[in-house]
Amino acid sequence: MEKGKGVLGSGRRWAVDFSDNSTAPSSRDIPDPLGFIRASVDQDDSAVSRQKKDAESNWKAQKAWEVAQAPFKNLLMMGFMMWMAGSTVHLFSIGITFSALWQPISALQGVGKVFEPYKDNRVDLLGPKLLFIALNLGGLALGVWKLNTLGLLPTHASDWVSSLPPAQEVEYSGGGIPLR
Repeated sequence: MEKGKGVLGSGRRWAVDFSDNSTAPSSRDIPDPLGFIRASVDQDDSAVSRQKKDAESNWKAQKAWEVAQAPFKNLLMMGFMMWMAGSTVHLFSIGITFSALWQPISALQGVGKVFEPYKDNRVDLLGPKLLFIALNLGGLALGVWKLNTLGLLPTHASDWVSSLPPAQEVEYSGGGIPLR
């Protein structure tokens, strides 16, 4: 006798097949045991599937809020880089400034694609989308502010018309304590 083979031939000796493939009416006419209701099994399955759907929708909502808050990290990093670039016009400061302008614009153009994986009937994406848009608009405002501090925005009439004199500087800075 081969190892693993029972006396009856193939399979295990004590294995029982519970699948009901027979079409005989006798196997279907057996009444259910006392206290067993077939509908309760179906309800348990629906409750488990409902819990899974609720857990999935909660996960999607949480991830959507994480994606919505991601521009805040970029905003802090870009602000630090602009501060390090200084207020003089040179290649590095202009590159950082245009990067600060381009990133929010491209992010605002792709809001729908960013939140596409989290779209669900049970998940409200309005709040995360509004936060995402607000943070990117804040990044755009930071870039425009940097353009203004560099003097690259036309803010006076003399920037548009060459015959007008340039605006007078309001502030002057001194060197501190005079040496005698």
